[in-house]
Amino acid sequence: METFLIKALQLILAIGLLVLLHEGGHFFFSKLFKVRVEKFYLFFDVTIGKWKGSIFKFKPKNSDTQYGMGWLPLGGYCKIAGMIDESFDTEQMKQPVQPWEFRAKPAWQRLLIMIGGVLVNFLLALFIYSMVLFYWGDSYVPMDKMTQGMEFNQQAKDLGFQDGDIMLGTDEGLFKGPKHELSIDVNAYRQIANAHTVYFLRNGQRDSIAIPQVQKHFLFFSWESSTLNLLDMGQEMPPFMRTWSPAVIDSVLPNTPAAELHLQRGDRLTMINGKAIETYNQFQYAIKDIENLLKYITTHGDSLALRQITLGYERNGKTDTVSVLLTKELQLGFQPALQYEPDTINYSFLASFPAGISYGWNVLVSYVDDLKYLASADGAKSLGGFGAIGNLFPAQWDWHRFWLMTAFLSIILAFMNILPIPALDGGHVLFLLYEMVTRRKPSEKFMIRAEYIGFGIIILLMVVANLNDVLRWIGVI
Repeated sequence: METFLIKALQLILAIGLLVLLHEGGHFFFSKLFKVRVEKFYLFFDVTIGKWKGSIFKFKPKNSDTQYGMGWLPLGGYCKIAGMIDESFDTEQMKQPVQPWEFRAKPAWQRLLIMIGGVLVNFLLALFIYSMVLFYWGDSYVPMDKMTQGMEFNQQAKDLGFQDGDIMLGTDEGLFKGPKHELSIDVNAYRQIANAHTVYFLRNGQRDSIAIPQVQKHFLFFSWESSTLNLLDMGQEMPPFMRTWSPAVIDSVLPNTPAAELHLQRGDRLTMINGKAIETYNQFQYAIKDIENLLKYITTHGDSLALRQITLGYERNGKTDTVSVLLTKELQLGFQPALQYEPDTINYSFLASFPAGISYGWNVLVSYVDDLKYLASADGAKSLGGFGAIGNLFPAQWDWHRFWLMTAFLSIILAFMNILPIPALDGGHVLFLLYEMVTRRKPSEKFMIRAEYIGFGIIILLMVVANLNDVLRWIGVI
C-alpha cells in the first residue's frame, strides 16, 4: 500500500504541475493579447446532478477569471471567451463578437494562444533536463567497459551473438550505456532495432553482425526495415540482452527471507528450484516464472507452495541447498553485487543548457520513432493509462528520477497536444493554419462538430489505454 501511495503521489504532483503550466501557457498569451479568460482550472469540474464538481474556486476582485480545482484529475482547462473548446459553450458563440474575445483577434495571435501550452511544456522539459544535468550530472556505465559482456536470449543468439560479447555500437553510432548495469538500456535496443550492422568485441577481437532487413512498401514508397522489433526485444523473457552480472550477494536486507537464512555478502547463488543459475538476471527470470504461474493460482495453499523455493548457494567454495518462503512480493531480500562504477559527466550551469536541449531533443526523437510500433497488435497492447504511467515512477521517493519522469511526461504532453486532432491544441492550430492560408474561417457549425469528434477520439483512446492497465493487472495481457 505504501508503494502505491508513493507512486500515486508522484504521479499526481507531476501531472498537476504539467497541466498547471500547460494551461498557464494559454493563459499568458491570452492576457498578452487582451483576451478574456473566464475560467482557469486544474483538473475538470465535471457536474453531476446538483454537484458542480469544484473542490474549491475563487474569483479575485476586479478579475474576469474564476480560478479553481476540479475533482476529475484528467487534465485541466483554460476557458477562453469567444472560443469553441471542451466546454462546448455554444450560447456564447451566438452573441455578437466582442473585442475581448478570442474570435475577434487576428489569426496570428490566436495561433500563439493555442500553441502556448505546448510551447511551455516543451521548454519546461528542456529546462528540467538542463537542471538535472547541472545538479546530478549524467551518469552511465559505458558499454565498452563492461568487460564481462552481455548475456543474450535465443533470438539474439540465432543472429550470431554469444554470451560475453562486449557491445560497441552500430552503423548509427556508439552505444552510450545504461544508467545502471542491471537495467535494460532501451536506447541500445533502439539502435540495434534500427541498425544494419552491430559491432562488438569477442575474445578481444572486433567483429560485427549484419541485422537481416526486409523490404517494405506503402503506396509508391519502398524502404528497408530491420527484422528486429523494439517491443519484442524488451518484452521477451529473457530480453534480447542484459549485462552479464554474477548472482553474488552484496548486502542482505533486514527482516527478509535472506536474513532468516543468514545469507551474507559474497555468497553466490547457484540454483533455484533445481535449475542452475550463473547470473543475477537468471535469478530474476526464475522469479518471473513464479510470478507468471501465480496469476493462475486461486488458493492460498497453492500460492504458499509456489513461493516456497529451493535455493542453492556457494560460500567459501562450499555449496549448500536450503528451502525458503519468498515474501508476497516474491522478494528474497538482498542487493546484488555490482561490477562496474558508472562514469559521471558534470556540467557547469551554462553548459547544462545546451546539454539539456540535446538530451530533451533526443528523448523526443526517440519517442516519436517508437510510435510506429503502435500500428501493431503488440503496440496497441503496450498503450498504458494512469496505472502504466504511475508505475514508471520509483517505489521510493527519488527526486532525480521524479524530475526525469516529469520532463519525459512534459515532452509527451507537448507532442500529444500538438497532434492535429480536433479538441486538442493541434486541431485548433490546424484550422488556424487553414484560415491563414485560405483567408477563410471554418464555420462554427463545423468547428463544433469537429470538437465533438475529437473529444470522442480522446475519450476512446483513454478508455483503451486504461483498460489495458486493468487487463495487465489481472494478467490477461
